[in-house]
Amino acid sequence: MTDFPWLTTLGVVPLVGALAVAFVPAGRERLAKQLALFVSLLVLALTVAMAAQFEPDSTSAFQFVEQHTWIKQFGISYSLGVDGIALVLIALLAALVPVVIVASWNDAESSTHRPQTMFALFLALEGVVVFVFAATDLFLFYVAFEVMLVPVYFLIGMFGGAQRSYAAVKFLLYSLLGGLVLLVGVVALYVTSVHQLGTGTFDFTQLVGLPIATSTQRWLFVAFFFAFAVKAPMVPFHTWLPDAAAAGTPGTNTLLVGVLDKVGTFGMIRLCLPLFPDAARWAAPVVVTLAVVSVVYAALVAIGQGDMNRLVAYTSVSHFGVIVLGVFAFTRLGDSGSVFYMVAHGLSAAALFLTAGYLIRRRGSAQIAAFGGVARVAPVLAGVFLLAGLASLSLPGLASFVGELTTLVGSYQRWPVAAVISVIGIVLAAVYVLHMYKRVAQGPETDDVLGFSDLGLREAWAIGPIIVVTVVLGFFPQPVFKWVNPAVDRTLAVVGLSEPAPTVPVSGAGSNPGEQP
Repeated sequence: MTDFPWLTTLGVVPLVGALAVAFVPAGRERLAKQLALFVSLLVLALTVAMAAQFEPDSTSAFQFVEQHTWIKQFGISYSLGVDGIALVLIALLAALVPVVIVASWNDAESSTHRPQTMFALFLALEGVVVFVFAATDLFLFYVAFEVMLVPVYFLIGMFGGAQRSYAAVKFLLYSLLGGLVLLVGVVALYVTSVHQLGTGTFDFTQLVGLPIATSTQRWLFVAFFFAFAVKAPMVPFHTWLPDAAAAGTPGTNTLLVGVLDKVGTFGMIRLCLPLFPDAARWAAPVVVTLAVVSVVYAALVAIGQGDMNRLVAYTSVSHFGVIVLGVFAFTRLGDSGSVFYMVAHGLSAAALFLTAGYLIRRRGSAQIAAFGGVARVAPVLAGVFLLAGLASLSLPGLASFVGELTTLVGSYQRWPVAAVISVIGIVLAAVYVLHMYKRVAQGPETDDVLGFSDLGLREAWAIGPIIVVTVVLGFFPQPVFKWVNPAVDRTLAVVGLSEPAPTVPVSGAGSNPGEQP
């Protein structure tokens, strides 16, 4: 079924489902939730079916390609296609949306807005993000990149906490600024294609390898990178994320940090590197410095946080620094590891935000100081919270360990000093995670937690799959690397840097420094 429009279907089904859920009549909230869950599971099933037909060894840059003329006068087309990088991120999205719907089953009950709206927005967000990852036309990518802000804005602004209006507006302003700069870059690249090709195009495959003057290429790189650094987010463009996470619901935070922020790092490896390879090499020292600052600074700030959601948000900023470091290592190990780490971090962030949400819902407060002794009254919930924290600090045997270790080893091949300094982030991660767990779960029980109920069946159904996948990928990461490696190889071939020689001579089978675990 290679001619089947898989990617269009994956994008359209949740959008149609969002409309159907939104128009479910008042008083039929349970039906709306069930319909939203059914649609999300259908998208997951379609994603699995599509992934089963993906050919990792294909010589084509993109598979499941769809291309139709859209605005002929400007060379704009409706073009979709995925490589291994886009495929794993779409799979992550498809897996997390059903989890979010189950975990958010009762989160809209206390809101003045209809629950139908929340679940419709979840599905709408899923549909738009599919087009972000699958678009091979830059104009289509930009449209989806901007439209995905709308569901998030309303999810925070309508269903968030006390500071929801401030957080939603700040998120929107930062994102719109990044999007505006990206638009300037996209238009400038189109104008450049007119001069070089005689006709303008937004087609990614035609723009790769386009001869661009050095100064122009550098300015274009800065425009694209700025937009993606805001979205990622990286220091110093990160301040919108802690506010958004503190105000958002657990489900919104899961999709925001688990998937949407990956659009930033995805854009760097998918667009910045192959479109502007010379500029990427030129800017790499500055980008790597910003990445290291993000790793260390955000980890230090996380230690001092008293709000659970803000703490998890700062940990994510730190982890994104490691991912960016891997992207700009320009090594197979570093770039493949960074993509794997995107998936692993999406899972660990989801686990942390959801379990933190369970605790906050029971206590009525996100302040860490408001808890104590949870492990005695709710041992299963406390155990899951600990496991989510251990995934965040990259405990061996869990997916994050594979991603972080691979990324740092690959980065060491190109930027040894930056990689060594970034290891500080691993040490600090143990400090803030274990300190938070100790304050929340250990010590004497407070009066407010004595009546805590333990993890419920619905909550277990939501968090269980994340834990299982985290453990499985921790021991068997090779399937993801098998999808990702060919796409990374093609990208690095365009960048034009040779693989660094190993710092320690090795011999025997499997000694290739670019070989994945």
